[in-house]
Amino acid sequence: MDAWVPGPAAWAFALRIWIAMMLALAAAFWLQLDSASSAATCVAILAQPKRGQAISKAIYRLLGTLIGAAVSIVVMALFGQDRVLLFVSFTAWLGLCVFVAQYLQDTRAYGAMLSGYTVAIIALGQIDDPQGTFDAAVSRVAVIVLGIVAITFINDALASPSTWRTLLPQLRNAWDGTRAYARETLAEGDLGATRTAALIRTIAPMRADASAISGELGDGHLRAAGARSCIAALYVMAASVRTAAAAAAHLRNPSPAVAEALAICRRVAGAPDREALDRDDERLRDLVDAAIRDGDRPLDEVVVLQRALDFVCAATFAQDGIRAVADGHAPLRDASLPTHRDFPVALRGALRVALAFAVTAATFVALGLPQASFALVQVAATAALSSVTPDPKKFANGVVIGMTMAATFAGIARFALLNGVQGFPMLAMVMAPVIFFGCFLSLNPKTFGIGFIVIVFFPVLLGPSNPQTYDALTFLLNAFLVIVAAVILSIVVRILLPVTPAQQRVFALDSARRTLADALVGEGGDATTRTSLNADRLFQFAGYSSGSSAVRRASLSHAFALARLEAAAARAHAELRRLSAVGALRDAIARARAGLAAGDDRALETAARDLIRAASRQDRHVRLTTARAASDLISAARTIVRHRRFLHRLDIALF
Repeated sequence: MDAWVPGPAAWAFALRIWIAMMLALAAAFWLQLDSASSAATCVAILAQPKRGQAISKAIYRLLGTLIGAAVSIVVMALFGQDRVLLFVSFTAWLGLCVFVAQYLQDTRAYGAMLSGYTVAIIALGQIDDPQGTFDAAVSRVAVIVLGIVAITFINDALASPSTWRTLLPQLRNAWDGTRAYARETLAEGDLGATRTAALIRTIAPMRADASAISGELGDGHLRAAGARSCIAALYVMAASVRTAAAAAAHLRNPSPAVAEALAICRRVAGAPDREALDRDDERLRDLVDAAIRDGDRPLDEVVVLQRALDFVCAATFAQDGIRAVADGHAPLRDASLPTHRDFPVALRGALRVALAFAVTAATFVALGLPQASFALVQVAATAALSSVTPDPKKFANGVVIGMTMAATFAGIARFALLNGVQGFPMLAMVMAPVIFFGCFLSLNPKTFGIGFIVIVFFPVLLGPSNPQTYDALTFLLNAFLVIVAAVILSIVVRILLPVTPAQQRVFALDSARRTLADALVGEGGDATTRTSLNADRLFQFAGYSSGSSAVRRASLSHAFALARLEAAAARAHAELRRLSAVGALRDAIARARAGLAAGDDRALETAARDLIRAASRQDRHVRLTTARAASDLISAARTIVRHRRFLHRLDIALF
């Protein structure tokens, strides 16, 4: 029963969407807007179970529509009398928008992609009447605004669940999971790449909700910043405790300072509180400072102490971020969570959409099919939507099934249930079952694509109007064309520039190789950004990996090695730049930079030792900065030694 019968939350979500669609449709009829059904379709597209998600998507839908409307007017003004140039210019614009969308996140990617196929809706719809383009653009913007207002009002009036309230327990669970990972690592040693990748998979998906909180409340931007800070801190906690455990394993006779640092980490991984974290942070800084001041401590001891300090600092940010999400106070920082994208994948996605539209347009024009512009709009829209989904093939399957169901339901509703009726109440009751059914499907990740297509294209094919028309021939042709568009999409994503998991692994590896080469010569970014970006790359790479468990483990291990070496090199160069003003350290800094550029592990260890000895006579600030730089140099050296053969095949440095 639980598996087949929707719960109360699902019924409430479907009810909100149905009411919002009917409100938008009724208002569009009352205002006598052209294509009133587009207002209901807008609500369907913005159907999200959480208020923040709907608001974020609505904002970027409006921006994308405005950009698309402006481009439509310009393109039609330039090429309205030449259909070939019109199609070529639109194809280029659509491909550009899809390419840009590949490098954006979540609803921003949707907005970029939407600005592409909005031109198809406006310009191609007016291909026989170029003078009506401006009016069509204004009408399009009007119905989109109406749909946005309707769903926003209904979500607020019917108390749609807040995104931050849903995200808060997820953050707490990830916080608990990260601390459990830390406890296991400190007790058993390095847990391996597979276990670490599993932890990243629990953290990374929360980024989408973190970016959607901003518009929910007046202090939403503070809660969103807290969520981002927490997510970034959890990445750092996992990376730092793993490095600390590996360095501790290299110490034959751990000193009392190492034992104390590891004990602090265990206590933080257990049940930390704010006051204890502040005391632990200060104590670890004293231990790190004492180790550098001594000048002759083992290098791995410096790594353990510094990574323990990093772990406690990250735990402080994570705990503060969770509190910021809960109470809306200004968090200690606002971290960036960049998204990794591979250029070849983005380019192939853009070319696939552009070529699919170009070939379809040429075919439909050559065949002289009636209502070809309607079909081309559907091809452009579905192809663009597929480009921003994790699995275009799976989405294409959902489009075929969803289009068929939407056409069937629209035919039954129009010619069997309505059958000449002109009253709006009857229209609303006839649409309700299909909208509820589509909403239920969209809430299940396995059937999301089908449900989304059903609730979006059912009103398109039903074509509510005032008065309601019952032209069977036009309906059948439209239904046939949307199914043809779905079949075209299904074929295109399989045969036109497909990207297999093996190719995605190659592209990701090549991207990691290039960023590592940049980091080794000092062109990497800041520490937090690099750690978050690498975590996103590893999250995606883990999804691409396949084969036997041994091959998968080796593949993930190499991916983690590249990420670890890149982050260490980028951080080391950043710290060395801060230390370059200290004259006594310049010779050691030069050797460290040369060692990083050459990938020479022995030179890196020697440079780290020289840095520590030279900094032992400097002030506390210089000593603490040196500890960070030296620990990164040593981490880079250890990674090179362990993965030398693999790194040598990449042909980045001598290694």
